[in-house]
Amino acid sequence: MKHVLILSALLATTAAAYAADPPAPAKPPMVLPHGESDVTKAIAGTYTLDPRHVSVIAYVSHMGFSLSAFRFEKVSGTLQWDPNAIAKSTLTATVETASISSNVPGFATELAGEKYLNSGKFPEATFVSTAFHQTDATHGKVEGTFTLKGKSAPMTFDVTLVGAGPGFAGGPVMGHVIGIHAEGMLDPQAYDMGPFFKMPIKLVIDTEFDHKPS
Repeated sequence: MKHVLILSALLATTAAAYAADPPAPAKPPMVLPHGESDVTKAIAGTYTLDPRHVSVIAYVSHMGFSLSAFRFEKVSGTLQWDPNAIAKSTLTATVETASISSNVPGFATELAGEKYLNSGKFPEATFVSTAFHQTDATHGKVEGTFTLKGKSAPMTFDVTLVGAGPGFAGGPVMGHVIGIHAEGMLDPQAYDMGPFFKMPIKLVIDTEFDHKPS
């Protein structure tokens, strides 16, 4: 009988505690943000290139037999963006030429040397936009000036919107993100790349630009 009384008292105490302070409701599961194929989802403002989500690859003809891919590991950029005035947008981007990589042992060092990119004297290649042209909801062209080894020439990138909208702006803080795929061609002879590089070089860029909350 004594045990029954003790158990009843414990049950009564527990019930009173729940009645006085009910458990907090369960938090709804987090919904991971995903980009949409809609440029208007990215608000106007200054966007910076996300160095953790960028790929700059140069496809170079290997003596006419195949295409060799060379990746540049260090890239930065700034995008001034307004979805309601895309033609007024501006872009500047910089690639550290010494950050080139190759799956041929030692070849990246040779390419960064005086014979080719001459990264010691010209450590950066730059692109500065001069015009944005939207062609449809997810495509456009960005014209600008490409500078390599101290020489500049016009260059046009065909740009495809991959996704835009609220998202993790380069980290755990929510902001806005624009993700793009861009392709452009350059003439290596215009930049004194030597006799080995004669065929046009295709540049393919995949990256995200982040707008962090103020």
